[in-house]
Amino acid sequence: MAARTLLPIMLLTQALPAAVVSIISLGLESSSQVPADGSLPPGYLGDFLTFGGATLVAVLLLYLVQSVGWAAGTWVVTRQAAGEPVDLGGALRYGVRRAPGLYGWTLLTGLLVSVGFCFCVIPGVYLAFALALAGPVYLFERQNPIGRSFHLFRSRLGMVPARVALVAAALVAGTVVGAVLEAVGTAPLGTDPFAAPGTAVGAVVVVAVTAALVVPVYLVQLVGLIVTYAEQRAQEGPVNAARLAAELG
Repeated sequence: MAARTLLPIMLLTQALPAAVVSIISLGLESSSQVPADGSLPPGYLGDFLTFGGATLVAVLLLYLVQSVGWAAGTWVVTRQAAGEPVDLGGALRYGVRRAPGLYGWTLLTGLLVSVGFCFCVIPGVYLAFALALAGPVYLFERQNPIGRSFHLFRSRLGMVPARVALVAAALVAGTVVGAVLEAVGTAPLGTDPFAAPGTAVGAVVVVAVTAALVVPVYLVQLVGLIVTYAEQRAQEGPVNAARLAAELG
């Protein structure tokens, strides 16, 4: 039952937005590329800014839709573990209700990780690992996600980093495989696949199929972080699936 509910959630809130971002990038990328001779064509700066701005806006909207999916998926996994009924409508309603707060914290943690990478790779990696549980903390506890995530991370420096590393490895592998499949699939369509209707349809199909194939990676990320959080809570005191389901509200 949970799988039948989680799959459409992941397709709607993860795969579809990711496909939209890829299509926007493909459609605008050709106009922002520098010619092989290194000369800047007329209007290049405007095209580049349009490409960067449109991609940034699309990514920010993607994070918002993803927040709906992460919250909805957490609701489904937790209630299913507690033996409570789940349905797609109830999951999405919960996801929409919790998405704004989760979205805000996601942007903040993403900003902190980005700043860490700007200073050096190692601080960025550390922050990414230490803040990995901020999302579950917000959904279950709804207070101090960043501080609590750091605390949970440091309280068991052996188990938590190992679990987060497995999730990160799945994400990296899925991202690389998805990028390779998309590049291979769109390569025969030319540098500007949206120049003609036929190649445009082909590009959309390739992107959509690739995004759908990466859905299992999103499921690994969702379940892996929820399980890691639940195990950490269990180390602090008695807790079970029914209590966690009740905490979601």
